[in-house]
Amino acid sequence: MSHVFGRSTAGAMPVAVAGQGCYLIDADGKRYLDASGGAAVSCLGHSNAQVRAALHAQLDQLAFAHTGFFTSQPAERLADRLCAAAPAGISRAYFVSGGSEAVEAALKLARQYFMEVGQPQRHRVIARRQSYHGNTLGALAAGGNEWRRAQFAPLLTETSHIAPCYAYRGQAPGESLHAYGQRVANELEAEIQRLGPETVMAFVAEPVVGATAGAVPAVPGYLQRIREICDAHGVLLIFDEVMCGMGRTGHLFACAEDGVAPDMITIAKGLGAGYQPIGALLVQGRIYDAIAAGSGFFQHGHTYMGHAMAAAGANAVLSEIEDNNLLEQVRQKGEALQSALEAAFGQHPHVGDIRGRGLFRGLELVADRNTKAPFAPSRKLHAKIKAAAFAEGLICYPMGGTIDGVQGDHVLLAPPFIISQAEIAELVEKLGRALDTALSQ
Repeated sequence: MSHVFGRSTAGAMPVAVAGQGCYLIDADGKRYLDASGGAAVSCLGHSNAQVRAALHAQLDQLAFAHTGFFTSQPAERLADRLCAAAPAGISRAYFVSGGSEAVEAALKLARQYFMEVGQPQRHRVIARRQSYHGNTLGALAAGGNEWRRAQFAPLLTETSHIAPCYAYRGQAPGESLHAYGQRVANELEAEIQRLGPETVMAFVAEPVVGATAGAVPAVPGYLQRIREICDAHGVLLIFDEVMCGMGRTGHLFACAEDGVAPDMITIAKGLGAGYQPIGALLVQGRIYDAIAAGSGFFQHGHTYMGHAMAAAGANAVLSEIEDNNLLEQVRQKGEALQSALEAAFGQHPHVGDIRGRGLFRGLELVADRNTKAPFAPSRKLHAKIKAAAFAEGLICYPMGGTIDGVQGDHVLLAPPFIISQAEIAELVEKLGRALDTALSQ
């Protein structure tokens, strides 16, 4: 009997014992093509020699020094590299151990910033429906996925949620993509006015929505309009790139494709590529300067923040991305994956949309392509797809509640950046069999 308290109490899971490139291997020797990188984490695969060597070297020198007393060379180098590559104005990096911690830090820093600059009335957060920003209570409150929020609702701080930028479901007949994007962006303006502009501190959004909606990118012009609205009302713009950042869309920062610089960016997952737990909150210089000129410290912290081993691993991940021109490869392989998915499922009667950027792709499943009607939630199609794919030796990331937290099913794909054309073909073939199996049940 296992004494591990896992994610689910239903049944025993296979034991992973090894990783080789894009594959994980269990104790029975079965190989699984990791087509989702776990949860968009394993961007370099599972056996990168350079990252492993960097971790060994750092362990031999220094494993841990508490950041209440010391900084470390790996953390300093990582901060320099991230800030140099980040959108305009980002000049500080606050290191944590994962995405939820990064979002939690962003929300607390936003509040403290307005306290420091003499605007204590600003405390409200606005986000979007069908977003996911983490599982700690502050991050969960910001998220707009009702299934995740429901049982914890009494514990959550009040957050406003506006419409997502989700053209497949929201664009009106005859409406251009640009007009649609402006219309849903203007919901932010209306909500700020409703709440009172002087009370709103931040708007939080994923540039490309991941787990809850299945790789839904912002339409052209949408994020630019969001930036304009935030600027007009003095609201901080926080981009959550925990899942879509660090090269996943073909740019180190996903918002680069939209040409928008936020006030804060949260990153994790691909930053450590699964080799060590690490995340970061990247911050505009003026926010840091306000803290420095005021109280002089951020009233927040975690024991393992800025961990030397984790920072060393993340530096090695960045070097692999840079030295091997992986961002360009992500763009090219992303187009190859999109083409393969369209060839296999573009006319599938139950695949309504195939979308995404780079190696971050989603398939939305429908009962009827013409009406876009979803399958009944009681059918649990996403769970059946996950099980059928796993039986085929394919790891993917299906989810339910795509439309509103209850209705809809999608499959999220986020394979390692090193995936080959042959492995793309294997992915699509196994996913096709899994869909057929699940739809027949």
